[in-house]
Parts: sequence; C-alpha cells; structure tokens
Amino acid sequence: MDLHEHETPWIKRVEELIKVLEGSTIGELELTEAGTKIIIRRRPDMMMVSVPTQPLSLNQPGVPVAPGAGDRTAQEDRGVAITAPLTGVFYSAPSPASPPFMNLGDVVHVGQVVALIEAMKVFNEIQSEVSGRVIALVATNGDVVQKGDVLVRVEPL
Repeated sequence: MDLHEHETPWIKRVEELIKVLEGSTIGELELTEAGTKIIIRRRPDMMMVSVPTQPLSLNQPGVPVAPGAGDRTAQEDRGVAITAPLTGVFYSAPSPASPPFMNLGDVVHVGQVVALIEAMKVFNEIQSEVSGRVIALVATNGDVVQKGDVLVRVEPL
C-alpha cells in the first residue's frame, strides 16, 4: 500500500473545503470525518503590515527634533494609554458622516466609548478605563492596529 494513495483523498478534501470558503464570511471551519479532524481558520480581513524592528528615539543622532517635541513626549508619558484589546481596523467615529467619539482636549469618563475596532466584520466598542483629558490621539482613523497598540493617551483628572 502506497502512503501517498492514502493521503490523496484528504488533500483533495482540504483543497475542496478551502475553495468553498474562498469569498465566504466563514472565519473557522471544524470538520471530523472517519476519525480525522480538519480545522481551517482564516482571517479574510487581515492585512500584512511591516513594523520597524528598532523604534526611532528623539535622542538618536540624525533624527531631526521639532521644537517642543521633548515637551510633547514628556506630556504623553504622563498620560494613561488606552490600548487596542484586539487587532483590527481603528475607527475614531461611529460612521464616516458622524463626528469623532472624542477630540484632543476633550474630557472622557470611565466606560465612555472612545473608538471602534473592526475585526472579522464585527465592530467592537473600545471604552475608556480612565477618566481624564485627552492629550494625544495616537491611532489614525482607518489604519490597522495590533493588539496592545496605543490608541489614545489620557491625562487623569
């Protein structure tokens, strides 16, 4: 008995399942047949992005420093970061025609929705875990954010 003859039906079955899932909104499929378990997970909304391996520092030679940039860094360090709890597309407003959830200088309260992150075609409300004044809007509307990325900095009141 040739080992490849035994594997061919399963390889064909997996290929068929992948073709069926292409273009669908199904994110995960789990199938058990004849004692063999197949799990196919996919993220159709995931985009590959490159991240610099070594972040630039304001003190690094050759990096131009804008006037007052050191003050801005000190101000951002004082603030509490509101971070992305998941990877997805960041939205600063509930819809393109709506005003943003918050602006620089606004006061936010615990539990207030400050952003949306779309993941797997689901919009997740991001709520503030701190009350305070918004001192930095770090994330950009429409950009992909990773879990743990800083979205906003808030100076506690």
